[in-house]
Amino acid sequence: MCEDDMPPLLPINYDDSDDEDDDDDDLGIEAEVADGDVVDVGSNSGGSVSGTAYRTPLPLRRHAAANQIAAGQPTPLGDVRWQSFKLSYGGPKPDGEIPTWMTDEHTVHFRDPREIVKNMLANTDFKDEIDYAPLHEFDTGSRSRRLRNFMGGDWVWRQAVSGALLRDHIMLTTICVQDAIQQLPDTKDSSFVPIILGSDKTTVSVATGQNDYYPLYASIGNVHNNVRRAHRNAVVVIAFLAIPKRMTRPEVTRCGDRHFRKVVYRVGPYIADYPEQALVASIVQGWCPGCTASSKCLDEDASAVSRTREVVDRLTVLCDLGPLWNEYGIVGDVVPFTNDFPRADIHELLSPDILHQLVKGTFKDHLVLWVEHYLRRQYNEGRATEIMAEIDCRIAVAPPFSQLRHFHEGRGFKRWTGDDSKALMKVYLPAIDGLLPTDVVKIFRYFLEFCYLVRRDMHDEKTVGQVGESLRMFRHYREIFRTSGVRTEGFSLPRQHSLEHYEDHIWDFAAPNALCSSITESKHIKAVKEPWRRSNRYQALDQMLLTNQRLDKLAAAHVDFAERGMLGGTCLESVQLQVEGERQHSRTADGLDKEFSIPNLRDHIRRFLFHQIHANSGISGANLSLDICPPFEDERIYVHYSASATYYAPSDPSGLGGMHQEFIRATPKWRHGAARYDCVLINKSNNAPSLLGLDVARVRLLFSFHYHGVAYPCAAVHWFWRTDDEPDKDTGMWVVEPAFIPGVGRSRRRMPLISVIHLDTIIRAAHLIGVSIGDPVPISLHSHQSLDHFKSFFVNKFVDHHAFELLHTVVAVPRADERS
Repeated sequence: MCEDDMPPLLPINYDDSDDEDDDDDDLGIEAEVADGDVVDVGSNSGGSVSGTAYRTPLPLRRHAAANQIAAGQPTPLGDVRWQSFKLSYGGPKPDGEIPTWMTDEHTVHFRDPREIVKNMLANTDFKDEIDYAPLHEFDTGSRSRRLRNFMGGDWVWRQAVSGALLRDHIMLTTICVQDAIQQLPDTKDSSFVPIILGSDKTTVSVATGQNDYYPLYASIGNVHNNVRRAHRNAVVVIAFLAIPKRMTRPEVTRCGDRHFRKVVYRVGPYIADYPEQALVASIVQGWCPGCTASSKCLDEDASAVSRTREVVDRLTVLCDLGPLWNEYGIVGDVVPFTNDFPRADIHELLSPDILHQLVKGTFKDHLVLWVEHYLRRQYNEGRATEIMAEIDCRIAVAPPFSQLRHFHEGRGFKRWTGDDSKALMKVYLPAIDGLLPTDVVKIFRYFLEFCYLVRRDMHDEKTVGQVGESLRMFRHYREIFRTSGVRTEGFSLPRQHSLEHYEDHIWDFAAPNALCSSITESKHIKAVKEPWRRSNRYQALDQMLLTNQRLDKLAAAHVDFAERGMLGGTCLESVQLQVEGERQHSRTADGLDKEFSIPNLRDHIRRFLFHQIHANSGISGANLSLDICPPFEDERIYVHYSASATYYAPSDPSGLGGMHQEFIRATPKWRHGAARYDCVLINKSNNAPSLLGLDVARVRLLFSFHYHGVAYPCAAVHWFWRTDDEPDKDTGMWVVEPAFIPGVGRSRRRMPLISVIHLDTIIRAAHLIGVSIGDPVPISLHSHQSLDHFKSFFVNKFVDHHAFELLHTVVAVPRADERS
């Protein structure tokens, strides 16, 4: 059923006068949260945080209407109030000294998860990016199945669907819930709503006592992955420490498209890093929460099967606590919380964690550290230190690139973050090429390809197969660390072993990039750290809860007002950045020729104009005579230092529509320092794959001019040539070198091959890293000099996920038995 009319607008008093009670408390908290109490935002009078020491912008500027929505007005929009209860140990206590955990009392703060989920379903902001039914998506051309959003995975299908109609390769689903769901009353024709949970400890201060918090986040599997990754109110903090565990029968609730649906809830994937996975799954540290492989041989236990709730329950009945712990890795006296939910198996629900399993775990904590150990075992201390210093130099001189961290001293810093590890992944492979054996280089190549493949926003049978092939090759070349003595004990490492389960996770949960702990860690900033900083530090948690509640109400009010058209018209203005030409440069082609060292710039512009006017001439630029080119005499030229490239890159952090923007620089002085001239990928329009269908060039000048009333945004570029028609066999990256033409006259000095191109032909920026095999990097070399120093370059396909999808080339690799 559908609402015929929108409900009436809420009465809001737009009184700009100051409230005399605003200074009662920093956040206007009038009641202490106690047993069973509800934090009532609607009754609080204050909204000021002016007394805080945290000098960051407030969630909203002080405005009477916003303050009334957040605190003064009893608006129901997004209003899910915080509640609390206390927990303490109630069992027998030993004589004598009693452990503190038996006497401690813990306060648990929570919000009704059912109301939170209903608010998400009713959010009109999601109405075009939500699936109310499980589905199978197919490519109309290849007819292969595509795995993109969570509701397209096999787990949801197994939970809720028993029948479907396949027509024209589009899966039209008829919900008919089965098994445990079917046993619930009135579930026929219900929409299935899987609830995604995630927990992660966070620290807001390391210097002022105990400031650790354990927030629990919730989302719903129905919203599309890009919505969850963008934190568009689809990930909400619902508890600190715990939530009450209870499922009810199906209920009718309003959805964002203004229709009412009968929905049934069920616990879905759980997002956590490995220590918390072991905790919630009640397994011993060092064991796999997803399978029964022995902790002594995780990757080599042929008898391992999936760890399920039924298997664990049976073993718990048959074995004592000692054998359960030592032989099966089960903490027998602790029951997983999911056992209190219908048909919930925590071992099946634990989601893949790209951040901690791949980036921080396998890459930073394992592989990078093993390289150092390998060098110290293979060489004397002096030579090993020399090679490590060379690796650091190569990392330090990597050319600058948009949103790429610059490691001024290589890997030499103590405190690593997830962003540091991700940035190092992008430049580490070229840095070790030629310094380490080929097998070690290929370990990193295939591991990085595995990481970038699983991070895709959409999968199909082909990409899942590539994931498995990359893992197989990674495991094959990884053996050099065992044979060299670095890992004589093998590779029984839970986070590295987790790679074995990624193929199954992709089929079950679809693209895993929206089920990563990086989502909950990013949410810490808005839900925990910033509210803590805005508090007055006294009983900070109560103030943090109130801040979260108010922010949720403001977000809900914003969506509601936008839906009603209240934010249209002149309420919000569109602001566009206008980039004007740099005034300090010449306005003529001859002047710019000298300023930017671009010989014959006027001739290049004339050839460019010929191709713009005669697009179908079929004459290449190298063979084009100036006699047939249009004249270019007194036209004024405007120099620009940057150009923005916008493209579709849903696998990278991007906007909700998957659009990503980066800046291409061509400036003689970047940030008051050295010059910066970026490289770009240019479309060849030949439909060939990877770099066979693209050209690489370095931008020497960005400029614009008008010719016969037409505006031409242009770039003068120095071309690069591929050194081969396939990528480098060790790194899997393409290699290019600057293009030159023979000189004329006495000097015979080579001239750079330069052309003027239209900006429309540029796809995006390219990141080139110098190939320095055989030649050590000069200590005096700086990153801004790299593109002028090296003779050949790797085209870095690992600089981001969009570049990987453009440049990755799948090369058939024979299996080990075939190679032998």
